[in-house]
Amino acid sequence: MTAPRFDDLIHPSTRLSIVALLAAADWADFGYVRDQLDLSDSALSKQLSTLEQAGYVTVDRTLRRRVRARLTSDGRTAFLGHVAALQAIVATANASSASSPGSPGDRPRS
Repeated sequence: MTAPRFDDLIHPSTRLSIVALLAAADWADFGYVRDQLDLSDSALSKQLSTLEQAGYVTVDRTLRRRVRARLTSDGRTAFLGHVAALQAIVATANASSASSPGSPGDRPRS
């Protein structure tokens, strides 16, 4: 199990979506990621570059202009740690709401 660690680099929704998609595959073609996440070429390229500079993603550019990406082991560790941190936050919120006698949403409105 990966230790919970919130990661500010992959937390923005676009990057988190990219990393989550890559976590489910060995390699993913640029076009597939773009289409699945409904991103423009330039937006995806920028986010992949950011993730690549951080060492979280490897981008492979072939001679035939094929571009594909995959998570590095550091990227996978960061993703799993981030997911664990988010799950811990949700668990804390669930535990707090379960232990309080009434939440503000349960109060009658005047």
